[in-house]
Amino acid sequence: MKTRRLAPSVNAGSMADIAFLLLIFFLVSTTIATDQGISRKLPPKLNDTPPITIRERNIFRVELNQLNELLVEGELVSLEDLKDKAISFLDNGGGVSGEACSYCRGSKGITSSDNPKKAVISLQSSRETNYETYIAVQDQLVSAYTELRNREAMRLYGVLFTTMEENLKSVHYDGDKAKLRERIKHIQMMYPEKISEAETKME
Repeated sequence: MKTRRLAPSVNAGSMADIAFLLLIFFLVSTTIATDQGISRKLPPKLNDTPPITIRERNIFRVELNQLNELLVEGELVSLEDLKDKAISFLDNGGGVSGEACSYCRGSKGITSSDNPKKAVISLQSSRETNYETYIAVQDQLVSAYTELRNREAMRLYGVLFTTMEENLKSVHYDGDKAKLRERIKHIQMMYPEKISEAETKME
C-alpha cells in the first residue's frame, strides 16, 4: 500500500513578521498630502448682523467678467499690475486726525484709503469666469498684503513676516513662540487682510 506523502509546508510566521514591520515602516515614514485652499471667513448671516457701511474711498473694487477681463475701479488692467495697484490703495494713508496712518508710505491721496485697517478689497466675479484666472487674482491680492507685512516686519523686528510664520510652525524653532505669536498678530493688525466677495454698502 502506497503511503501518501504530505506536501512540504512553508513556515509563514517569519513572513508575517516582515510584512507587519513593513506596514509599520510605511505608516511612520509616509506623509499624507492634505489639500490646502484659500483661507477666507464666510460673511455672517444678514438676519443677525446689520450691513456694514464703508466709505467709498476705502473700497478697492476688483471685477472679473465672463471674458476673464480684469477691471480695477472700472478700468481694464493687466493681472501683472494688480498687485502694485492694491499696494498703492492699502498703503495710501490718506486719513487725518484719528484715522491717520503713521507707518504708511503711500501718496496720501484724498480719493484712496484712509488707513489699512479701514481698507477693504471688494472682489466680484462672473459665473463664467475661468477658475485659474480667479485664483491668480486672489494670489495677487494676497501677495500685496504679504509684501506690506514683510516690509513692516523687517522695519520693526528685522525679519520677514513670512519667516516669522514659518518659525511659528516649525518644531525646530528654539525661540520664544509666545512672543513670536504676538509679533505676528501685531503685523496682521497693521495690515489686516480684508478681501470681501460680498456686496458692499457705501456711505
